[in-house]
Amino acid sequence: MAFLTLPRALAASVAVLAAGALHAQALPPGVRLGMTADELRAVLPAAEHVQRPQRLSGGLLGSWRAAPVTMAGLVFEPTFFFAASELRRVEYVATAQALPDSGAAAFAALVQWGRGVFGNELASRDPGSAYAAWVSNDTDVYVQQVSDPRHASVRLVYKARQLRDGSEL
Repeated sequence: MAFLTLPRALAASVAVLAAGALHAQALPPGVRLGMTADELRAVLPAAEHVQRPQRLSGGLLGSWRAAPVTMAGLVFEPTFFFAASELRRVEYVATAQALPDSGAAAFAALVQWGRGVFGNELASRDPGSAYAAWVSNDTDVYVQQVSDPRHASVRLVYKARQLRDGSEL
């Protein structure tokens, strides 16, 4: 009988850990795409303005950063990207070059989390990288792993969905 309680205890532990991991991958409480920088600072008063903002296509400027968060065993740095005075992208990035698997286990855990929250993913895998993406209402969510030994990383991104007319492609 005791051998039956051990698997149950292990399953309960996994469920508790998964619930904690699930919370970590969600956007911070009160943060939503489309909010202004002032609204972001109101819900994340500890957020810091980035001295040298990262620029991405589409006019995105990674101008705010929050405290690091631990997800799937890695420490992720969150950056908030604005364009046209609205939050359009939240990016969590963790370096993984010191890990023997280059972040593969963390990537797999985040993909499992994504399946549980958003359903089946659209995925691709190339030598040196893996990618899984989901659509949730007006938000695109993706997880990416780059396994280059010098620049290995895992990235979780929430971004405002941009629909394009087929004639624009």
